[in-house]
Amino acid sequence: MRKRSLGTLEVSAIGLGCMGMSQSYGAADPAESERTLHRALDRGVTFLDTANVYGRGHNEELIGRVLGRRRSELVLATKFGIVATAEGIRGIDGHPDRVAARCDESLARLGTDVVDLYYLHRVDPQVPIEDTVGAMARLVEAGKVRYLGLSEVSARTLRRAHAVHPITAVQSEYSLWTRDPEEHVIPACRELGVGFVPFSPLGRAMLTGAIRSAEAVSSEGDFRANMPRFRGENLDRNLQLVEALADLAKAKACTRGQLALAWLLAQGDDVVPIPGTKRVRYLEENAAAADVELHADEIAQLDALFAPEKVAGERYAPELMRMLDRD
Repeated sequence: MRKRSLGTLEVSAIGLGCMGMSQSYGAADPAESERTLHRALDRGVTFLDTANVYGRGHNEELIGRVLGRRRSELVLATKFGIVATAEGIRGIDGHPDRVAARCDESLARLGTDVVDLYYLHRVDPQVPIEDTVGAMARLVEAGKVRYLGLSEVSARTLRRAHAVHPITAVQSEYSLWTRDPEEHVIPACRELGVGFVPFSPLGRAMLTGAIRSAEAVSSEGDFRANMPRFRGENLDRNLQLVEALADLAKAKACTRGQLALAWLLAQGDDVVPIPGTKRVRYLEENAAAADVELHADEIAQLDALFAPEKVAGERYAPELMRMLDRD
């Protein structure tokens, strides 16, 4: 696996999003999740992404239990700031007085004394970003965190945060069918020397061709069922785009998912996607995308096929869209 840099932090060119091992995409197989985590490191996929809210701590505990003896092999990223209860009620908490406690809780679950990359998961609209990042910077001073990141932030917020303490990475949804960061956020990252980490780079499996109807996301615990892009006429229109993607992938002798990841990798050496999976076979497929090289005309074809106006539906339901810090 090739390496890339987020600021001065070296990571694998493709990472692994671990959320689905604990929530959101239906039931997980614990044994298969463990195999996937170990195989990721064996394969060179050493940039692992989790958060304290995933499974309300379960995901961090899983990684700490499974990979504790292999801690030195991985670059570990986790996040704080989204609050969830057993009933699923969510809020955002970026209060500086609580940042250290959230970090200590994550360290205990992960079984480590330092997090490589610590993100604010969402911006708290009630707290100045300078205050939250100031508290995060004190974690760096204390040796509990090596680098700081932000998730789903606007370019304006990024600049304000970076003035308090260097931000190493911004994580946001970015893929062929979610191009929003291209307008303001990615240019700001490049202006400041900040790396960019796309989550859901496969469109929550839509871009792989695994979703063929609404029934595919109807199992208990699958949050895609409530996402506008996976419903009704929006889903029908988006499936047509994925069928066209299949033709391009066939010509390239790769899968749709690999083509989608290769497109992201071609956006710049500072872009490091973290496709999520809980199965070894999909991990292997995703990792192999690092070897798919695209020519300029192929990139242009994909750009045109997934022009933003062709994708139907918002990426989140309205209540979650309101949680985003947007330009």
